[in-house]
Amino acid sequence: MKITCNKNNLMKSINIVTKAVSTKTTMPILECILINASEDGIKFTANDMELGIETEVEGTVQENGTVALEARLFSDIIRKFPDSDVSISSDNSFNTIIICEKAKFNIMGRDGEDFSYLPYVEKDTCISVSQFTLKELIRQTIFSIAQNESNKMMTGELFEISGDHMRVVSLDGHRISIRKIILKETYREKKIIVPGKTLMEISKILSGGTEDMVDIYFTENHIVFEFEKTRVVSRLIEGNYFRVDQMLSNDYNTKVTVNKKELLDCIDRATLMVKEGDKRPIILNIADNVMELKITSQLGTMDEMIDITMEGNGIKIGFNPKFLIDALRVIDEETVDIYYMNPKAPCFIRDEKESYIYLILPVNFIDAP
Repeated sequence: MKITCNKNNLMKSINIVTKAVSTKTTMPILECILINASEDGIKFTANDMELGIETEVEGTVQENGTVALEARLFSDIIRKFPDSDVSISSDNSFNTIIICEKAKFNIMGRDGEDFSYLPYVEKDTCISVSQFTLKELIRQTIFSIAQNESNKMMTGELFEISGDHMRVVSLDGHRISIRKIILKETYREKKIIVPGKTLMEISKILSGGTEDMVDIYFTENHIVFEFEKTRVVSRLIEGNYFRVDQMLSNDYNTKVTVNKKELLDCIDRATLMVKEGDKRPIILNIADNVMELKITSQLGTMDEMIDITMEGNGIKIGFNPKFLIDALRVIDEETVDIYYMNPKAPCFIRDEKESYIYLILPVNFIDAP
């Protein structure tokens, strides 16, 4: 095999596929990037058996062939090169020579035949959304997936398609995040659970352009994302997702409309009083079109008033401040509506169309005298 590529094109492709390189494996081949040079061009592939990424690389093929190179070493070598053309060649023993200007590396590769290629996925139904839309859907929900794997279902997000609507849901036991978009076409009903890791890596690769599209394909076991000469294949999480609709309610005793930035900045200031790992609640006391926010810790106290518009009864309720910050940060509207039932029930942050819904459970607190 022999190819020549510009250093910047190589780095761009390496950065894409390394997101699927296994970091914890007993199989050394999974720590590699597969280089495949043929009449169809140059392709880089990485696969950790849960997530696989393949991307086309701009360059010239002088000799067809395949070789698998250890990803970290290959990436480090290319990164250190000057901005110039790079020549990569390997022989029948997979001895690989990498040359850029006066620099020359000789490293051992592996047989490409030992590499786990991406699974073939039947391309049946295709849903197309803009890169901007998909990136936003992920950004506005990914923060509320569970970080530990004690409940595998919570480490993924529900993608639910019904007619011309797609809903994305995540939850971690303390909060729920929901985003809903309208699709350009109508599709039959489908529910799948996509691993959070897959979505986070996809989000890093997407350029986020409003005109650049992503084609999404589903099967029983896999989801495929195709965009800009890149194909991402991921296993799905098996099982039935939680019955989220049973956790939602339109009932409320108190409705608050507040300037989002003002509320977010206030809660952010309040967290200065909380050391990392200290789970001190922020107390909201709502009455007479004013929201008082108070936090007390070993460092001291913080108290601030915000003007609001309210409907219904006054309420005093406590929350984990981080959960409020996470939700408010991803909402783009100038004002937000927050609905409360009682101090023991979750609050809902949602717009009138319910294009976004954030449910946050309250926390118990000891009321100061």
